[in-house]
Amino acid sequence: MYSIDINFLKDRQSHQNNFEKKRPEISLPTGNLTPVYIGLVVGLFFPALVGTGLWFVQTKNSALDQKMTQLDQENQRLELEVENIKKIQVETNKINQETQALVSVFDQIRPWSAMLQEMRDRIPATVQIDSIKQIAPTAPIEGQPAPNPAGSVEISGFAHSFSDVNDFTLTLQQSRFFKAAQTKIMTAELIDAPLPPDTTSATSSQMKPLQIVKYTIQSSLSDIPASELIRELEQKGTVGLVTRIRSMQQTGVISR
Repeated sequence: MYSIDINFLKDRQSHQNNFEKKRPEISLPTGNLTPVYIGLVVGLFFPALVGTGLWFVQTKNSALDQKMTQLDQENQRLELEVENIKKIQVETNKINQETQALVSVFDQIRPWSAMLQEMRDRIPATVQIDSIKQIAPTAPIEGQPAPNPAGSVEISGFAHSFSDVNDFTLTLQQSRFFKAAQTKIMTAELIDAPLPPDTTSATSSQMKPLQIVKYTIQSSLSDIPASELIRELEQKGTVGLVTRIRSMQQTGVISR
């Protein structure tokens, strides 16, 4: 028999030698390396630029978040202040309404001392006032003009003649304390004049009764504010009311 001797080690060594001979050699460029450096710089610049941009955006976002938080807090504070201001305005309007209501009532005051003095100054010598009655304003009726809030007066008395009663009515119409259009004679009639208290029955039977006129005049009080009647009120001696009105004018509650 024959034996085959195979030397694998020898073959392997030979194969490695052949491979080393066939392997290509890598040679680094030894010329101008500027393009390589430029490429390397460009490759590193853009990632750095992107990173810097992301950092800048995040910083800005953080600053904006803080600013928005501050604005929200400021907005809440301003809303509270606005609510407080609204409450103060409501209270102020309520006080102003109450003040104006009080002033409107106060401005409609007609002192009887001034009213009586006005009648005394205007009544003819041949006319006598027997009674003066104040008539309160009536309740408003829907569909009709609002009644005079100052009310009206009814004057009753005696006069020598109808012309004397008419003269008295005309002089009242010229007064600013009364409404001219609503000052009129309600009744006027001739009656026997009452006899003096010391007249006896025998004397009264011999005397012819004197005829006089019994009248009733009704007039609505003027709705001109008292603050516009200061001159007339001063002339009638109403010092207290005039002083109060001028004090309120100085404080601005009543316009001048």
